[in-house]
Amino acid sequence: MRTLIISAHPDDEVIGAGGTIARHVSNGDDMYWCIVTEAHTPPWPEGTLAAAREQVEAVRKLLGIRETFFCGFPTVELNTVPYRELCSALTRIIQQTQPVVVYTTPYEDINLDHRIVYDATLVATRPLAGNSVRRLLAYEISTTNRFGQHVFSPNVFVDISDFLNKKLEALACYTAELREFPHPRSLEGVELLARERGLSIGVRAAECFQLIREIL
Repeated sequence: MRTLIISAHPDDEVIGAGGTIARHVSNGDDMYWCIVTEAHTPPWPEGTLAAAREQVEAVRKLLGIRETFFCGFPTVELNTVPYRELCSALTRIIQQTQPVVVYTTPYEDINLDHRIVYDATLVATRPLAGNSVRRLLAYEISTTNRFGQHVFSPNVFVDISDFLNKKLEALACYTAELREFPHPRSLEGVELLARERGLSIGVRAAECFQLIREIL
């Protein structure tokens, strides 16, 4: 089965679905990865982009992802990109990879890039004739809103008990993105959330998702 994960930034995919990605690969599924934004100078120093690409390649190899696609839009400035251009870029990748399952960033998020990617994914995966996508899910990341009026409400859980160590190993590749505990984007924080989500379904570790659409 062909599966695609879309991340606004490198590390979204591991935090939200690293164990699920490893599980797909273990099951023999072809896993593809689309990264929508990249760091740029200014404000990031020279060399940041090259280092980020190296980290992405390390994660790709570790998780067994078949191919990575870079859209190259500016990170934290996705709201400056023409919406039609963004939707077209994602649509081209959907057409090229022909995934049955797509994972994307959540709308219930304080990060604007994540919300924009969510909206553009809905356009790129809309159920028109010839579109391969049969299942669309949003994953949970460290900036996902768990409080307030618009709350991320998961309705799909994936047992990643056998893949939690792989998830944490992949996250450790992002040396520039990791923070010290108790920051949610720390190795300990990500593990604790996986353990908590596992308790919700009676397993040692889990990741959770919102099912946006499924066609049976």
